[in-house]
Amino acid sequence: MSTLKFKRSISQKFAICIFLVIGFSICFSCTLLKHEPPLAAQEKFQARPRQPLTKDKLQDSYANFTMGSLLELEGRLEEASKYFLKAIQDNPHSAYLHWRAAILLQRMKKYLEAAKHAQEAVNLEPAKIENRMLLAEIYSLIKDDVSAIKQYEKILELDPSRQRVRLILVTLLIKKKQYKAAEKHLGRLIKDNPHLVIAHYYKGRINLELKRYEKAEKQYRQALKLDARMEAAMFDLASLYQMQKRYREAAETYEKLLGFYPGNMVVRERLIDVYYKLGEKEKAEKEIEVIKKKTKPGEPGRQTLGLIYLRHGEVDKAIRELDLIVSAWPEDNRSRYYLAAALEEKGELEKALEHFRKIKRASRYYINSQIHIAFILESQKKLDEAIEVLRKAIEIDKHKVDFYLMLSSIYETKKEFETAIGVIREGLQVEPHNEDLLFRMGVVLDKMGEKEKCLDQMRKILEVNPQNAEALNYIGYTYAEKGTRLDEAMDLIQKALKIKPDSGYIIDSLGWVYYQKGLYDEALKYIKKAASHVPNDPTITEHLGDIYFKKKMYRKSLEMYEKALSLKHPHGERLQERIKKLKQLLSK
Repeated sequence: MSTLKFKRSISQKFAICIFLVIGFSICFSCTLLKHEPPLAAQEKFQARPRQPLTKDKLQDSYANFTMGSLLELEGRLEEASKYFLKAIQDNPHSAYLHWRAAILLQRMKKYLEAAKHAQEAVNLEPAKIENRMLLAEIYSLIKDDVSAIKQYEKILELDPSRQRVRLILVTLLIKKKQYKAAEKHLGRLIKDNPHLVIAHYYKGRINLELKRYEKAEKQYRQALKLDARMEAAMFDLASLYQMQKRYREAAETYEKLLGFYPGNMVVRERLIDVYYKLGEKEKAEKEIEVIKKKTKPGEPGRQTLGLIYLRHGEVDKAIRELDLIVSAWPEDNRSRYYLAAALEEKGELEKALEHFRKIKRASRYYINSQIHIAFILESQKKLDEAIEVLRKAIEIDKHKVDFYLMLSSIYETKKEFETAIGVIREGLQVEPHNEDLLFRMGVVLDKMGEKEKCLDQMRKILEVNPQNAEALNYIGYTYAEKGTRLDEAMDLIQKALKIKPDSGYIIDSLGWVYYQKGLYDEALKYIKKAASHVPNDPTITEHLGDIYFKKKMYRKSLEMYEKALSLKHPHGERLQERIKKLKQLLSK
């Protein structure tokens, strides 16, 4: 004991040592003589055979563990860990020692080493729930959710009554989008405890994610019936109303929420948006005044005001508010991100780039900032720089599908279609059923002249989601373009239109089917409607020119073709030829 240079009195040290040695002896003895697990558990878990310890090894292990424990009490964690590891060397088959070492290493944030020892504790005592709880917790800390889920599932096999474990498992399953498994566990929780508010809330969350809106609303209402002040349930319910354009109900729910939690600036921000949607400008301005009274210019609380201005097109006001915050709080990455977004919207691209580039890698806004940087560089025709930014971003976060989508689109712009396909395949390794990636694959195949492969790709999307309006429309429009299977095209496009009734592009597709059928009046009705939704689309404008030409309205046709050309139609040469012919026709 002389090797330890503690400042405590001899008697104090001796008392602590004796206590720890006795405690450890009990734990160690329990490890050697532990009770047998139930028969079912024995069949599932087989502990490894152990070599008997010599008396010297056992005493050395006691001493090293005791000294490590004393050092831990002193806060000298690095030194303590060395003694714990020595104790394990002397007694490698003590689950308790591995468990204690894992706890210490977790405190030291040495998570990978902690996981190794926690796993060893599990291997040695697989039926001991505390070992698995620790291992699962460490896996969560290193963001290995899949391994954490496996441990929590094992714990529930050993003891199905652990409600807290089941709830943690549900949150991880929802995070991993394993909704079916999460619902199964929630069903068990609600069966065991019908009044468990959080279980009803999570059921609402899952239904919301799966776009089962009626069921989501029902579950949120049940949660609020059990706890009328539950902030998360009330907020999600109001958000659901807002998403469904049920603005009056959304406003009432946000108002109620503010009554309970007046300091919630996100709710106030949402309420202002809803008031604007309802045309209740005075109410919106009244809430803006509340924010101004509660905060001073340059304070982080004014961020809400900047975002409101930004959303409602008052870009200069947004820049003024957010710039003051960023100047006073340079580490406020959220304010900097939205300041950069406002500058981008205003067209001050170099300033926007400067702020996006200052966002720290550790920030949750870093990933989206890289997408903005790439987008701006692409708009400036700096395609290689944009590619470099996205490639580096993918190295940092391989699970962000937006990176693959944007990178592939830049390669499309460069007409490097094979490379674009390769990028999309990389993304599909991350999310094999991602509808946006599957759709982009189809579009690139189309650009490569592979029409049938493109259509096969769109059909794959419909296997994943029969309600994907873009895939339905793409197949229908492709048939219409070819002038084949027009009745099938009509059915597909009308299905898409039921899903997205305000999509100008889908309305245009329907008009184009009528055009191919020779029904020009119907075609004109729908394509004019499409143009009202998307007024400056070159293809829709060209379609109007085609219809006017068929109706012998040549001057209107010429006007549309010239407009389509001015909108940088991808087939400019074709349009120039038509314009030339029309001018010759009109000059006669």
